[in-house]
Amino acid sequence: MQRKFWWLLAVLGCWVGLAGPVAWAEESASAQSRQLWQLLDYVAVDYSGAVEDGAIADEGEYAEMLDFTATAQRQITALPAHAEQAAIADTIAQLRQAVENKADAAEVAELAHSAADALARAYPFPMAPAFEPNLARGAQLYAEHCASCHGANGAADGPAAQGLEPAPIAFTDAERADARSLAALYQVITQGVEGTSMGSYGSLSEEDRWALAFFSGTLSYDAQLTAQGQQQWQQDAQLRSHFAEMGALTTATPASLQKALPQADGRATLAYLRQHPEAINVGKPTGTALSRLRLQESLAALHSGDNATAMRLGLSAYLDGFEPLEPAVAARDKALMVAVEAAMLQYRAAITKNDIPGAEAAAGHLEAQLQKVDTLLQDGANDTTATFLGAFTILLREGLEAMLIVIGTIALLRRAKRTDALGYVHAGWVSALVAGGLTWVVATYMVEVSGASRELTEGIGSILAAVILLSVGLWMHSKSSANRWQEYLDGKLQHALGKGSLWGLFMLSFIAVYREVFETVLFYTALAADGHYNALAGGGLVATAVLAVIAWILLKTSARMPIGKFFSATSILVGVLAVVLIGKGASALQEAGWFSATPVNGPRMEWLGTYPTVETLTAQVVMLVIVLAGFGFNILSARRTAAAKV
Repeated sequence: MQRKFWWLLAVLGCWVGLAGPVAWAEESASAQSRQLWQLLDYVAVDYSGAVEDGAIADEGEYAEMLDFTATAQRQITALPAHAEQAAIADTIAQLRQAVENKADAAEVAELAHSAADALARAYPFPMAPAFEPNLARGAQLYAEHCASCHGANGAADGPAAQGLEPAPIAFTDAERADARSLAALYQVITQGVEGTSMGSYGSLSEEDRWALAFFSGTLSYDAQLTAQGQQQWQQDAQLRSHFAEMGALTTATPASLQKALPQADGRATLAYLRQHPEAINVGKPTGTALSRLRLQESLAALHSGDNATAMRLGLSAYLDGFEPLEPAVAARDKALMVAVEAAMLQYRAAITKNDIPGAEAAAGHLEAQLQKVDTLLQDGANDTTATFLGAFTILLREGLEAMLIVIGTIALLRRAKRTDALGYVHAGWVSALVAGGLTWVVATYMVEVSGASRELTEGIGSILAAVILLSVGLWMHSKSSANRWQEYLDGKLQHALGKGSLWGLFMLSFIAVYREVFETVLFYTALAADGHYNALAGGGLVATAVLAVIAWILLKTSARMPIGKFFSATSILVGVLAVVLIGKGASALQEAGWFSATPVNGPRMEWLGTYPTVETLTAQVVMLVIVLAGFGFNILSARRTAAAKV
C-alpha cells in the first residue's frame, strides 16, 4: 500500500507542478503590480516636497522622485503582456518627463494617479478589506508601533524622530493626507518604503494592517469636519451610491471624490467615512436585490466591451447574491433553486461567447426567476418546518459523503488488523470538525467569506479527495481476490503502512470531512438568518442521529462480509465516490469562475455530481474511464497470476 501512496503523491506532485507555476506567476504579477502602484502613489504624494515653483526644493527628495520614476519605467515592461500595458508605459514615460522638467505638483500627481489607476485595472490586486476595519485596534497598534516616530497625534514629533533622514511623515499634514488614499497607506504599512526608516509591517495580520491604515488616515481630520461629513452623507443619496463597496472608500482621495461629485466636500466626506467605515454597508442590497444590481452592472460592462468585468459581476450576482439563499430556497422549492442556477449558468455562457442578445434574454429570464424567489421566501419567512427540513437535508447530504469515505477507511483498517492506524483517521475527521468550528467563528465574527472563496474551497477539496479515492479504490480492487488479499496481508501489510501512508490516511479523512463541514457551516449560517434557531438545531440533531445509525449499520455489515466481497464492494463504492467528487469539484470551480461552463441538455443529479455542462460531464467521463481501466487491468493481472500458478 505504501507504493500506492507514493504513486498518489506523485500524481499530486504533478498536479502541483502544473498548477504551481501558474499560481506563482499570478501571485508574482500581483506583487509586482502592487509594488509599482505604490511607487506611483508615492511620487504623486511626495513630489510636492521635492519641487516648488519649477525649482528643486529638496535635493534628496528630488533624486528619489527621479529614481522612483525610472524604476517604474522598468517595472511596467517586466509585467505580463496586457492590452493596456503600452498605454500605461506611455503615461509613466510622461510622468518621468514631467519630473525631469520640474513640472507643477498638480500635473505630476495627475499623471501618477492616472497611471496607478490604469495599472490597478489591468493588473488587479486587493485594494480593500473584505471586512469592516476595527479602528480601536488600529489606535492600539499605532501607539505600539508608530507613535515613537510619527508622534502620539501624528505630527511626526515622536521621541525617535530626531535625526531621521528623511523625516517621518506627519499624518496631520492636510496636503499630504489629502493626496494619499487608504489603499496607499495599507501598501506602505505592508511593504515599507525602501531607503527610509519606514520598515515593513507585513508580519501583522491583514486585519491589523487595514485597521492601522484606517486609523492613520483619520489623523488629519478634526471633529467639526467629521460632523460636517456625517451630515453630508445622510443628506446626499448620490454620494452614498458612489460608495457602493469598501474599495471605493479605500482608493478615494478628496480630489478624486471632488472630481466625481463636484457638489460634495471630499475632505468632510472622507473624514466621516474613514472613522465610520461601517456606514458603507448600511442599507446595501443583499440577496436577490444584490443579484439584480450585479446583473445590471454586468450587462452595462458587456455593452461597453469589458467582458472581464461583465463576467466578474455575473459571478458575483450568483455567488454573493443568490448562493447564500440557496439553502432556504432548496428547502421550500428545489426545482426553483435549480432553475435559478441554470439561468445564471446560461447568462455566464452568453458572456463567454460575447453574445449580447443572449445575455439580455438570460437576464430577463433570471429576473422572472428571482421574482419567484422573492415570493417564495416572503411567504415562507415564518415557516419553521422549511428551516427544519433545510437543516436536516443539508447535514444529511453533506455528512453522508464524508461518512462513506471515513467509514470505508475505518472498515479497511479493521479488516487489515491495523487498528494502530485508526488514530490517524480519527484525528483527521476530528481536526476537520474543529477546523469547521473555527471557520464558523471566522465567517461570523471576523472575515466575510466570499462566494468565490466558498466555491474554491469546495472545488479544490473535492478534486483532491477524488484523486486520493482513485488511488485507494484501485488498490482495494487489486486485492479483491481473497487469496491475493491473504497473501498481501501475510507478506506486506504489516510493514507497508509507514508514516507517510498513515499521514495520507489523515489527510484523506480531513479533506473529506472538512469540505463538507465548510459548506454545511456556511449554509447553516444562511438558514439562521430566519431566526428559527430551535428548528435549525432540531434538523441538525435529527440528521446527526440518522447519520449515526447509518454509520453503525455500515460498520456492522462490513465486519461480517467475506474479505473478497468486502474489498470488491468497497472498491466499487470508492470508485463511484471519486467520479461523484470530480463532478462536484469541477462544478464548484465553474461557479468560482476558474473553469468555463458550456451548458448542454441533460439531467442534473447532484447526488451523483452530474451537472449539465460539457466540462463537468467530461471530467466525470475521464475519471470513470480511469477507474474502469484500472479495474480491468487488475482483473487481467489476477488472471495471469492464477494461470502462472497452474
